Amino acid sequence: MKHIVFHLDFVSPYAWLAFERLPEALEGLSHSVEYRPVLLGALLKQHANPGPAGIAPKRDWTYRHAVWLGHSLGVGLQMPARHPFNPLPLLRQALACSRDGSINRFVAGTVFRHVWQGGHDALDAERLTQLAAELEPQLQPDDADGACAKALLRGNTEAAIARGVFGVPAFEVDGKVFWGYDSLPMLRACLEGDAWFEGPDWDAAASVAQGLPV
Repeated sequence: MKHIVFHLDFVSPYAWLAFERLPEALEGLSHSVEYRPVLLGALLKQHANPGPAGIAPKRDWTYRHAVWLGHSLGVGLQMPARHPFNPLPLLRQALACSRDGSINRFVAGTVFRHVWQGGHDALDAERLTQLAAELEPQLQPDDADGACAKALLRGNTEAAIARGVFGVPAFEVDGKVFWGYDSLPMLRACLEGDAWFEGPDWDAAASVAQGLPV
């Protein structure tokens, strides 16, 4: 059985799409999935990447593309009333349900749906209270001040950066990182034992010389 670490941030529409499609994409394969929330903004900052929302035309395209993908895949996806937004309250709410930095699929799905279904404001105070009520049965009893959740998020994000994760969704298996919703077929091929992944091309592709001044 292969173990997959799914690095996610609820602010990403592609993480939501990948979350919804992952069971079907890997159907029939022996695997387990560990869902780990990370702070996307910190990953982007690490590489001086403004992200799609930092470039106005790219922001417009990203939102159109994500909504179209949701439509074409039959995955409910409506842009929230404001985006991007600060995902820290949602990440910490999710990790308040964790002891080790991983969350279960129920918690991840509950928070994702809060953001990506209905077109509402993800940080609306009343809605956050409702979300907290939905997650209450999953809460860890010894983190009343949220300090543990904050530490788990920081640890998850730092560990992801150390492993070469630069964005979300990202899937880590056997020391390899697969980035983006559109990497799901590649991830499946790896799990199926495609010999390409043991050949020279995986490393060779990353060793191409830089053609521009750094």
